Amino acid sequence: MKHRERVLTALHHERPDRCPMQISFTPEFASRLKHDLGLTDADLHNPHGGGNTYALERAIGEDMILTSVGWANSYYATETYSQDGVTYTDEWGVTWQNVAYETRFGTGHYTEMVGHPLADDAAIDSYRPPNPHRLELYAEAERAIREFKDEYWMVGVTVTTIFETAWALRGYEKTLVDLVTNPDLVERLFDIPFHYHLAAAKRLVEMGVDMIWIGDDVGAQDRMLISPATWRRFFKPRLATFISTLKRINPVVKVAYHSDGAIFPIVPDLIEIGLDVLNPIQPRCMDPEKIKREYGDRLCFWGSIDEQHTLPFGTPADVQREVRTRLQTLGQDGGLIIGPTHHVQLDTPLENFWAMVNAITQTPYSTLVNG
Repeated sequence: MKHRERVLTALHHERPDRCPMQISFTPEFASRLKHDLGLTDADLHNPHGGGNTYALERAIGEDMILTSVGWANSYYATETYSQDGVTYTDEWGVTWQNVAYETRFGTGHYTEMVGHPLADDAAIDSYRPPNPHRLELYAEAERAIREFKDEYWMVGVTVTTIFETAWALRGYEKTLVDLVTNPDLVERLFDIPFHYHLAAAKRLVEMGVDMIWIGDDVGAQDRMLISPATWRRFFKPRLATFISTLKRINPVVKVAYHSDGAIFPIVPDLIEIGLDVLNPIQPRCMDPEKIKREYGDRLCFWGSIDEQHTLPFGTPADVQREVRTRLQTLGQDGGLIIGPTHHVQLDTPLENFWAMVNAITQTPYSTLVNG
């Protein structure tokens, strides 16, 4: 099967030759993987977009190519991400700082937000976000679609669609307090990233992507970060408009929604507004077998390999077992795009990474017994 055919078969709740796979990497792990593969054309790697060559993804047999437009691309300043303490301000006015962390495989870096342009209430009404209609924003997507769509399933990424961009602009604690004490301000705040990312997603659909990936982290380890009622008030109507707008442009386009954590209470709402695929199904937050049992006839799933423990801290045998378990349960009748529940981190042993990739790519569906 072609990669795109494999994904489409799974999304039709049918079994392809093997389960489709998608994996992304932090820049530091990407560098290790590049050297392990002996590649020379994978120097630039931003997991949120911003210039990927897709050499790593193609080399390991992934089935989807992701091209990103939106605020999430700001997570890594590609020139400085490996320098501890460096700060930069993105085009939205959010200030970031690179922070080092240590692993047994060396030093990695995360970027943390340290400045929020809309922390002052009065700043919201005069704020002018970046222009989502600039042609240069879509040059990478245009190239990726042109070069890869015949073979790969093309995904337009507009994650951090509402909540995460909003609290980056405003500040996390302020935004949570505003949800209760200043709902009118929240409505104006949320409209800023909503309209930007909707404009980007519409353009990507018109360009020919097969799927749009939206979402925000609204789940903690064992509960939602905000109440389901609050999510339904502020997010559900906007997401319903987002999805219906895209499907009016192309009725067969698929929409995936991302949220880390435990979000069981809002899964029926996401189905109601037309969602096709739920990501990432963190197994230490949401029981994959339960979610398949309750919603597998109406949803497809993407992710499910544990990035919190199994991949970084398990053995290769643990990883292989988990892959096979997911294939037999969450993906038993198709409906699964398998992969880690987050970017593969620097703390992941290469032998565990390859155990995952090989277990996925070398396990035909015909060899599985229904779980």
